[in-house]
Amino acid sequence: MEPLTWTGTLGSYLNPVLTLCVVVLVICVVAQIIAGFIADAVTLRSNADGTLMARGGLLGGLDRALTIVFAVTLALIVAYLIAGTVMPYGSAGIVGAVAKRFLPVILALIVLYALSIRFKRSLGLYGKLFDSTVGMIGFGLVMFWVFTAIFSGAFDLIATHDPLRPISGLKNKLPGVVVPEEGLFPHYLLGGDNLARDVFSRMVNGSVIVIAIAPLATVFAFMVGITLGLPAGYFGGKLDIALTFLANLILAFPVILLFYLLVTPEIVATGIPSYMAAALFVFPLIFATVLLNSRYYTQPAKRTVIVASTLAVLGWLYLSLISQDGTALHFMPSWVDGFDINPGILVVFVSVVFVNAPTVFRIVRGLAMDITTRDYVAAAQTRGEGPWYIMLWEILPNARGPLIVDFCLRIGYTTILLGTLGFFGLGLPPESPDWGSTINEGRKLLLIYVHPPLPPAIALLTLVLGLNLLADGLREESLRD
Repeated sequence: MEPLTWTGTLGSYLNPVLTLCVVVLVICVVAQIIAGFIADAVTLRSNADGTLMARGGLLGGLDRALTIVFAVTLALIVAYLIAGTVMPYGSAGIVGAVAKRFLPVILALIVLYALSIRFKRSLGLYGKLFDSTVGMIGFGLVMFWVFTAIFSGAFDLIATHDPLRPISGLKNKLPGVVVPEEGLFPHYLLGGDNLARDVFSRMVNGSVIVIAIAPLATVFAFMVGITLGLPAGYFGGKLDIALTFLANLILAFPVILLFYLLVTPEIVATGIPSYMAAALFVFPLIFATVLLNSRYYTQPAKRTVIVASTLAVLGWLYLSLISQDGTALHFMPSWVDGFDINPGILVVFVSVVFVNAPTVFRIVRGLAMDITTRDYVAAAQTRGEGPWYIMLWEILPNARGPLIVDFCLRIGYTTILLGTLGFFGLGLPPESPDWGSTINEGRKLLLIYVHPPLPPAIALLTLVLGLNLLADGLREESLRD
């Protein structure tokens, strides 16, 4: 079997056209920049129906040319991907083979977008997201990696090889190299790394780690921040002073230095992360209990059943989460313990929650202080509603817009932090295929072999970019409410 080229036989037809389009696109961009200095000033004018009139003159012509050439270039790229999913393996080269591996993700995105656009008017803020081009692009990038993690982690449909298994003779081999062993996928699509492992499979499986840790750790951080921030902002006084002092104390430390301290082996050996997990992970339990108790306080029989069942399920999850084999708090027998997490991942998880919670606290506290002065809060107090009911069912829903936007941005920050920890070899296991570790391993020979660190770096970039664009889209739509 021959090595794969980037575009295969398909490239002999499409590559010249794509090259021409890219050259014309660059020329149009350069011409537009130059014309911006010499063309006449442009003033916005409206049509009779109130829409903006198309820009005329030299700049207007360049705008239209740039739009057309960009659309043609994008169409050619899509053609590469579509052809790769339908043509026989190898005919569309590496690009086509990669597109074929991502076919389940592409189909899932198409179904998700079709259903979301069809029912967007009944989906609240999520549905309004599809009125924002920026939001749709960001959502697509994020969901691409979410679906990649799901199909790769749960069903093993995308990765071509074991991400931890080296294959003799493929150390630092270029993309498209033939795999010499029988019974395996015939090529390393994106080449081999310095330990002869498949770069494509490591990139794909790295998404599982990021998608599993970053959103869930952000949720826990929000539970801590909301549970403490609401009473601090609502009650004020000494409680506010004490909690704000603690938050500022944590925020006074540089984030990276704090991560270094929390994930170093010496600190882990003391059992401090395990005790921190026991303290931090109890907040979702407190939040859910108080939320349901305040909601059904006037219905004692119903409240007892709901709160008791919630406490039973969440309590078991909490005990299973903090009781991990190899840690200082391993106390549950195996037949009761629901799951075990890698100790390194647990330490990283705790560190992310601990670092993010104070910032969330400050945001929630500020929002609570502002919303407490509103008339509907005074009306709830007049009705005799309890403080926790007012905080959780009057103040919190009206603070959802800024919190949702910050949640998306904070997942992006957490993703970067995870990449940073992996890059420095902290917390996560050394053989982990997380993107930070993979980038670190590949950059050691970057001047000689470019292909190992680029795929995980691009994956990290696209996920964070998608989260930022999604936050911008959500902010844009929430401001219209």
